[in-house]
Amino acid sequence: MANVYFKPLPPHASAGEVSAAARQLLERFVEREPVSLDSSIPLKVHFGEKRNRTFLRPENYAGILDFLRERGIESCYIETSVLYGGERFERERHIRLAHEHGFTQLPVVIADGARGEEDVAVPVNLHHFSSCHIARLLAEADQVLVLSHFKGHMLAGFGGALKQLSMGFASKGGKMAMHMGVKPRIRRWKCRRCGACLARCNEGAITIGDHPHIDHEKCVGCGACFSICPHHAISILSFGGLWNALFGGRFFREKLAEYAFASSCGKRHIYLNFALNITKGCDCEPHAMKPVLPDIGLFLSSDPVAVDAACWDAAAQRGRKFRGRDILSYAEKCGAGSTCYELIEC
Repeated sequence: MANVYFKPLPPHASAGEVSAAARQLLERFVEREPVSLDSSIPLKVHFGEKRNRTFLRPENYAGILDFLRERGIESCYIETSVLYGGERFERERHIRLAHEHGFTQLPVVIADGARGEEDVAVPVNLHHFSSCHIARLLAEADQVLVLSHFKGHMLAGFGGALKQLSMGFASKGGKMAMHMGVKPRIRRWKCRRCGACLARCNEGAITIGDHPHIDHEKCVGCGACFSICPHHAISILSFGGLWNALFGGRFFREKLAEYAFASSCGKRHIYLNFALNITKGCDCEPHAMKPVLPDIGLFLSSDPVAVDAACWDAAAQRGRKFRGRDILSYAEKCGAGSTCYELIEC
């Protein structure tokens, strides 16, 4: 059974109240749990899509930054590229958006390279994946403070620590594998035969010539070619992939759970969920949304399954049962954590 530390918040809590609560939880956790802190701990955050208004603002993290600074712990804001287009598709635009949204207190690091092509294949040998493509700098980090916004999600049902560990830690190839489960193809009429994809493919699956193509027998679906192509000649769209993305809800959540296991296995991550500004949709949605629940509070644990279970249960007790609770039992089956927890109110 995992301990989950909980700090309730009043409705419409100020950034100062949220910041103080986050610091108090972290201090209590370090005092009571057998945890050691590294000399450098990245903060895994979500910068919010352009025009989104309910993502977690950097002012909420001020207490955490003070806590780390007072202990001489170096840090940075760390994120990964997204699979779809927009400001967060590549590193430079992503960093610019982070700064526009106020994330200027620490260096901003994009963990999977300039275009989402830098990753590590982490072996898992589970039902859907034999290995998972995790952003390189996150795969190499022994300890990350995973700061997650608990809220709804169109496909997953809800998002929290497990969603951060899966989609948030994955490279573009990993995101592609979870969302669509397809392998890319070359659109020959757009291909300039520059060789960028050929140089990036580690499987020797790409042929460039009169008829550029990808050998799907060799391709492992890592998405590096899609990420690196400067002419957008690599396509990941297919009817089967779209059908799986839109209607394969349970399988999608199972894939998220397997990636969450890959990102957390053998690590000493700390998970802090912010159950405030709880919207129906994700912070990736580029528009304003209204909360569907009053603010609940902050939840912290060394167990990502337990902290998500505590958030889901708290929302259910207040009348909002988000879809997708089955991800918790599957993540537990994978070995990512425990659905049993003790809630310790601070």
